[in-house]
Amino acid sequence: MRSVLTAFVLFLFTLTNVHAADTGWTEMPQNTHARVKVTSDQWKDGKLRLLLAVELQPGWKTYWQSPGEGGVAPELTWQTENIRSQWFWPAPQRFEIAGLSTQGYGGSVVFPLEVTAGEPVSDLNGTLTLSTCSNVCILTDYPVSLDTTEPAPADFDRQYNIAMQQVPKAEGNITIEGSRVDGGTLTMSLHRPDGWQSPQLFFDAAEDTIFGAPSFKVSGDNLTASVKVTDDWGEAPGDLNGQPLSVVVTDGATAQALTTIIGAGTDAPGAVSDSGTSFALLLLFALLGGLILNVMPCVLPVLAMKLSSVLYADNRGSRVLRTQFLVSSSGIMVSFWILAALVSVLRLTQSAVGWGIQFQNPWFLGFMVLVTLLFSANLFGVFSISLSSNTSTRLATAGGKGMRGHFMEGMFATLLATPCTAPFLGTAVAFALVAPYSQLWLIFTALGLGMSLPWLLIAAFPGIAKALPKPGRWMNGLRLVLGGMMFITTLWLISLLIPHIGTLTAAVIVAVVLLVLVLLAFRRAGLKRGSAALVALLVTGGIWAGINITDTPQDSLVRDNVDWQPLTEEAITTAQAQGKRVFVDVTAEWCVTCKANKYNVLLREDVQNELSKPDVVALRGDWTKPSPEITAFLEKRGHLAVPFNQIYGPALPGGEILSPLLDRETLLHLLNQSQGIEP
Repeated sequence: MRSVLTAFVLFLFTLTNVHAADTGWTEMPQNTHARVKVTSDQWKDGKLRLLLAVELQPGWKTYWQSPGEGGVAPELTWQTENIRSQWFWPAPQRFEIAGLSTQGYGGSVVFPLEVTAGEPVSDLNGTLTLSTCSNVCILTDYPVSLDTTEPAPADFDRQYNIAMQQVPKAEGNITIEGSRVDGGTLTMSLHRPDGWQSPQLFFDAAEDTIFGAPSFKVSGDNLTASVKVTDDWGEAPGDLNGQPLSVVVTDGATAQALTTIIGAGTDAPGAVSDSGTSFALLLLFALLGGLILNVMPCVLPVLAMKLSSVLYADNRGSRVLRTQFLVSSSGIMVSFWILAALVSVLRLTQSAVGWGIQFQNPWFLGFMVLVTLLFSANLFGVFSISLSSNTSTRLATAGGKGMRGHFMEGMFATLLATPCTAPFLGTAVAFALVAPYSQLWLIFTALGLGMSLPWLLIAAFPGIAKALPKPGRWMNGLRLVLGGMMFITTLWLISLLIPHIGTLTAAVIVAVVLLVLVLLAFRRAGLKRGSAALVALLVTGGIWAGINITDTPQDSLVRDNVDWQPLTEEAITTAQAQGKRVFVDVTAEWCVTCKANKYNVLLREDVQNELSKPDVVALRGDWTKPSPEITAFLEKRGHLAVPFNQIYGPALPGGEILSPLLDRETLLHLLNQSQGIEP
């Protein structure tokens, strides 16, 4: 009898609850991990305010309007037609569930809603579909029945206002400076005058687009976010540039909702967006960087050889000179376009790309050693290639070997230029490697034009080349100088093989090359000149051995007293947690600019003393050989070229990236500034 009475009381309570403005807490038998409650106001001007409260057991989550890589957003379905619900979504959190990045809520959350109808409905009936997840996911339907004629709870207005305060505001001081989607990655640049502490982004995506967890780079008041974007099948999405995108930005208690057009913004996000550098200025940087490449040790021998070839030409007419230098310039341009195509292909296949990374390949290095050795041997007069007069005439008149030779000179110069990160070049290349494909091709075209400028100058004004001294005996000395420059390039390339083949094998190669050159010199030049060549080559080989066959090659010229530690993200985080300053140096043996930075700046006594202080952690990454860790480190910061240097500290928590060509005073100033102390 008591059980029947209890059941009757519960039935009466249920009837009362159905017709109330508050459903009370509802829990379904198949899901005891969550309970929900819906509270209603009364209709006013055709609108009805609701509060949906969800309470979850510890370890359980539900989802935001865009769940992320998994999950289903909550949904209210009404039985009466012509009823619409507008959800106001509190700022979510990010969760990792089964390796997927999701956006939602844990613990408890209250959703404010606004219901509209053609005319007020007294009995509002519907179903709430709620997805809750822990190690497993449960999709549960909760019945909702409200009597909107009943008065709302006494504190409904206060509770509704509290819930609305948790919804991100459209107004605020956070702005989106630029965004783009390229190669399956969204890059977004944001600005906040108050700086950044613990930023997070939540993307309200279209149904067929999924945004992963973002990674951030903070530089003062600027924030650059990189986000992987896929379609529902995990493949690269279609072209999203030009499409609208809504994003919620949170930082501590701050939450702001913003809308942008992907691809819009005057500042290109990425490595250079923080400085507000315009694309036109980047093109100028590329032009200047390409021009400076001509005087770098990698390229200068080729340009000098090209100019000297004018002296040996039988016909020094303006038309011939103009054609030769135009063809060489076209070789340079085609080479840079080939590089742009390779970078595009690598990015489309999600492979690592970087300026000069082909110098990480021992087979490429071996090929370059062979080519430069043949060039230098030819200049030394060890051998010469001659064709019959009929063959030479036929090739020349057909524009064959002669023009092909000049074209290949341009391509060869470009190949040698790729390990050189000249001033301005690093900024332009860093942008190009992550820029939209159209801008990438424009950057590489500007690089080619810059490097071609001296060649094009002579093509435009052949009189410059014709003003060179007339042929004479002095040309033999010039050939030896040019051959020596090219041979030094050969020895440098062999030294780059040491990490791949070992010091002993590299030393044997150098010894064999020197021996062969000496024997050929004796055979061709006789005892007197052969002896001079022997002395010169032995001295050269001795210098190479002194630099490369020491126990610590990096200390062979000037000792490095800094206690360099391996570069990892964890090392940076640990040092920052201890309140220390951090100096990051990413270098490579094949990087000529890295060597210049080392001997001109990093090995200076005052810099060494500063980097050796107890509160400074010096981290070095070696990119001589392929390294997924170093590549990921550079990609995260929007750079894929070396040298790369960055300084962290209590006053620079987001890190400050330095110019590719280091300046001693700037480095010391930033190191002191990172601690909050002016020098």
